[in-house]
Amino acid sequence: MASGNLSAPATCDIDIRVRYAEVDAMGALHHSRYWVYFEMGRTELLRHGGVAYRDLESTGVFFVVARCGAKFQAPARYDDLLTLTTSVASMGQVKIDHAYQLRRKSDGMLIATAETTLACVDKSGQVIQIPDSIRGGHSA
Repeated sequence: MASGNLSAPATCDIDIRVRYAEVDAMGALHHSRYWVYFEMGRTELLRHGGVAYRDLESTGVFFVVARCGAKFQAPARYDDLLTLTTSVASMGQVKIDHAYQLRRKSDGMLIATAETTLACVDKSGQVIQIPDSIRGGHSA
């Protein structure tokens, strides 16, 4: 599963249920958990493109978050079922920009939007080109 092409799905939806341990004292999903959800979305987007991140790491290819930003629109609460849509906004030779929309499934309420930039690096942390098997037809 080490080869694939992110040009084939550029978007991926996953459902996530908010667990009790993820909410703060006010009963809202803690802001730190959103980043875990976004990572889940990126991993599944890659998997839907035919690539397992674990296989990339075994070949010495890693992605690190170089930039991130989020806008929180409404709280998510314990036991809410959320749908996270993750998409590739752009892809260059060494970076991938992702966009995220997190919605409550029951009413479609927009909970948060976010974006991240990931840099492709080797095991020592040096920037390297994104493998062609991932880049496919994408370029920036």
